[in-house]
Amino acid sequence: MANLDQVGGKNASLGEMIGSLAAAGIRVPGGFATSADAFREFLAADGLDKRIEQHLSALDPKDVKALAAGGAEIRSWILACPFPAKLEHEIRSYVQKLEKQTSSDASFAVRSSATAEDLPEASFAGQQETFLNIRGVEHVLEAIRHVYASLYNDRAISYRAHHGFVHADVALSAAVQQMVRSDLGASGVTFTLDTESGFREVVFTTAAYGLGELLVQGSVNPDEFYVHKPMLERGRPAIVRRSLGSKLQKMVFGPASQRGRSTKVVDVEETQSNKFSLSDAEVLELARYAVAIEKHYGRPMDIEWAKDGSDGLLYVLQARPETVKSRTRDLEERYALTGRSRVLVSGRAIGHKIGSGTVRLV
Repeated sequence: MANLDQVGGKNASLGEMIGSLAAAGIRVPGGFATSADAFREFLAADGLDKRIEQHLSALDPKDVKALAAGGAEIRSWILACPFPAKLEHEIRSYVQKLEKQTSSDASFAVRSSATAEDLPEASFAGQQETFLNIRGVEHVLEAIRHVYASLYNDRAISYRAHHGFVHADVALSAAVQQMVRSDLGASGVTFTLDTESGFREVVFTTAAYGLGELLVQGSVNPDEFYVHKPMLERGRPAIVRRSLGSKLQKMVFGPASQRGRSTKVVDVEETQSNKFSLSDAEVLELARYAVAIEKHYGRPMDIEWAKDGSDGLLYVLQARPETVKSRTRDLEERYALTGRSRVLVSGRAIGHKIGSGTVRLV
């Protein structure tokens, strides 16, 4: 993928799909991304990069309280730092272009994509912030600044320290992407293998109503679908299993367009939660997308998608290599609990092992 070192894996993958997979009928919402160089220029403008480097060099990552206080101070510096004039002008220009292509009331997702200098394929997935349903260029600028600041949240600082990354070598690209009205439809994640067994001949899709954040966070019990790849390629009935999830809540657009108030969580009506969030035709369409994406990248993939409730179309929001089951050995190990107790909560497994310990709310 081109420009991986400048825009990170997530944003490079979006550009790759827009440029190479549109002919296969795969829809990706339009947008733009700021570069890693732009992030570095932002920090260097007022000498903020040197202050951050000095501050982090004095932190002990094992001292949780000091790390939290230090990270909070760095984030406050970034939020107070103005954009360089050229960068702000370009962001405003691209947002206005996107608004003209859609409407002046267009809303955007502002996402992060981190990249390590000289280690462009290092994974920092899930460590930084994402903001949904952001409207207006001023709110987009604010969201980008918060995305930049999230590179120094407690989790990200600790991760880099424990994995030996030099903080100054890691930069951030912010993606500004047109929102899909999945608040009126559905969203989910599709894998090009079975996440429990690693079986490569199926496409596994999870789906729920509303924006995808609740599903990604594990806060909602989704519908599940398995599609058999060989049957799909032959044009035969290919859905081999479906499971109805409870889908008790969904995330929808909120009352305001700025960060923090742009989304809200609501209950799903029982009549709706008792139905599958996708039709069989939509499940098969997603499976075809997944197979095409897997063939293009040549590896098992983890794909986030959304169904727009206003136009009824399916869109791919991002695609990245699947990193759990695709790396497992040929030898299968199975574990079983020898004792029994009352089940308090359950969820989907991503493997066959047993762990134990104390649960803490952090």
